Amino acid sequence: YETPASYSGPRVTAEDDPRVTRLGNWLRITKLNELPQFWNVLKGEMSLVGPRPEDPEIAKTWPREVWQEVMSVRPGITSPASVQYRNEESLLSNGNVMQVYLQELGPDKMRLDQLYVHHRSFWLDLDILLWTALIMIPRIRSYTPPEELLFSGPISRLTQRYMSWFSIDLLVTFIAIGFTGLIYRASRPLDVGWAIAIAMAIGFAFLFSLTGVIMGVNRINWFKASNAEVFDLLPAWILATTIAYIANYFMDIFPIGLIFMASGLALFGFVVVRYRSRLLTGFLSRRMRYRRMAWATREHVLIIGTGPAAQLTAWLLDHPENSGKFWVVGFVDNDLFKLGTRIYGSEVVGGCKDISNLVKKHDVGVIILADHQLTSEDFLAMIESCNMSPARFVIVPDILGTFGNMLGDSPSNENIRAGTDYPCDHCLARAASLNMETTLEELNL
Repeated sequence: YETPASYSGPRVTAEDDPRVTRLGNWLRITKLNELPQFWNVLKGEMSLVGPRPEDPEIAKTWPREVWQEVMSVRPGITSPASVQYRNEESLLSNGNVMQVYLQELGPDKMRLDQLYVHHRSFWLDLDILLWTALIMIPRIRSYTPPEELLFSGPISRLTQRYMSWFSIDLLVTFIAIGFTGLIYRASRPLDVGWAIAIAMAIGFAFLFSLTGVIMGVNRINWFKASNAEVFDLLPAWILATTIAYIANYFMDIFPIGLIFMASGLALFGFVVVRYRSRLLTGFLSRRMRYRRMAWATREHVLIIGTGPAAQLTAWLLDHPENSGKFWVVGFVDNDLFKLGTRIYGSEVVGGCKDISNLVKKHDVGVIILADHQLTSEDFLAMIESCNMSPARFVIVPDILGTFGNMLGDSPSNENIRAGTDYPCDHCLARAASLNMETTLEELNL
């Protein structure tokens, strides 16, 4: 039973708090004291998962913006902070309970609640419920899951890395088999039935997904994957095709040609669905290149140089975040053999001596210097041409050269200063004292 003394003392309880009775301690250990909150869930006042209700007096100490953010969702019976600090009372001693809680535990629990609000989803809630159930098991109770597993737990990873792509691959495989079947039916009889076709699609998609899991393909974030990672799909596809061919050889259900044709179409579909955003962006970007209205609405950019720094600059300007703002009209290089060729999506339109004319011809608003091998003579000539034009002049820092210096592949600053062709005050690598943030800021990115 409760007495007036139960409400005196710290707002939180420690492991050795005299206000907790033996029965109350047992209820806390078994978490049976949380059961009455299910009634609040049924009434719609709480959720199964959500930030745990905090003592009102402690909540008043929170920053206003944090308070509004955490309070924007309904409180829950369990949360990431509840899982992480399920043994909270053992971390507190009765001597300095409030000090430790307000300075250490409270801020971290608040941070976990904020992370939950930012990332909350149906799958995250299932993960939290799973962790809550697991820590109730005596042998697992002592295990504290790392923070990354709290917010990206087994269920989230299963759905995002496995089930989602398995469903997409299943649909792609079924379309490939169906389309190939229609082609075969147009020239010869083919009656295998929908049930067999669906079973074949499920089997092929399962083989492809299982092989991909074994080889780690599922860990690739395809929205940010490099072009070379498309080859990581080949081993899984080859193995799935081989097994499908062997199975069909013994069961004799489909023509052999249909197996290989459907497999090839499936691989094409696997690549398209994984690189769909990049393919769509590239298609739209290419269409915009030949539309005069698109030219007029974007800042025209002339890039001096054709080396790695120029390639990096062109890639940055062609990125979806910047492609609607800038249009690379061409590159400038003194190499006569490069004149007229197309590199990095644009043409080499002239040399350094042609900059003034190129600015007028293409209505250039920004000139970007991305050549780190200019001699002093070429640099001065280029600066003179740029000064005669109304375009803004921006220098791209030698990022790749800096990496080379770190690895010992490029000459040191002292050796460069000693050279007559690359004096410190004219060489781009030294003159580009701007960092990338400053460069992008000048371009109004």
